[in-house]
Amino acid sequence: MTELIYMKDVESNYIKEFDAKVVERGFDYVVLDRSAFYPLGGGQPSDTGSLTWAGGKADVKEVTKKEGVRHHLVQNPELVPDQVHGVLNWERRYAHMKMHTAQHIVSGVVYDLWKARTVGNQLYHDRSRIDFAPVKFTDEMIAELEKKTNEILATGAKVDICTESRQEIEKNVDAQRANLDLLPKSVSELRVVKIEQYDLCPCAGTHVRSLGEIGKIKIVKKENKGKDRERITYELTQ
Repeated sequence: MTELIYMKDVESNYIKEFDAKVVERGFDYVVLDRSAFYPLGGGQPSDTGSLTWAGGKADVKEVTKKEGVRHHLVQNPELVPDQVHGVLNWERRYAHMKMHTAQHIVSGVVYDLWKARTVGNQLYHDRSRIDFAPVKFTDEMIAELEKKTNEILATGAKVDICTESRQEIEKNVDAQRANLDLLPKSVSELRVVKIEQYDLCPCAGTHVRSLGEIGKIKIVKKENKGKDRERITYELTQ
């Protein structure tokens, strides 16, 4: 199992460098005993960066997850020594953190106003998209969504990450908003992202400390993706 450095709390999401030991080498990857690199999944792209050591460096092109371990894709893994220093591409990671926290607010606003669930999302460093159902957005609804989201972002509310029991979460949040029905019943402890006064949702992604770091959202596209399913694409501005 790879120790996931970024999972502990919101402060751990800001760790940019770390030391680790290589415990396995594959054809095009290495496995570390601990890592701050976020892997591909959950609608969030993987981190990129590098593994460095005295006299050498290997670029990390992508990180994937498999059965509790993280594969760090590099060239010539046989040349990577047992002890390495990991360095994240921080500009990319921080952009994903802002996008992901903004996504929680957008999804919460859509659910609160129109009871439409988030049924898919994909984050990028420069834009993100979210699929909602059931809903049919009008131009007026899009304007209201953007206005309400930006009002919330402007509060600068604090963001916290912690672990809570499923039972406790079910008491404090609408199960459909949090998509709890999609999680196996056997999962009793969940990592949750709490946005002060505005949202609580299980999530394994990386996030910022406060909404004040995000700026504003601008919805740039609306698309129909099938019966009662629509997609919005947004960007972040200052």
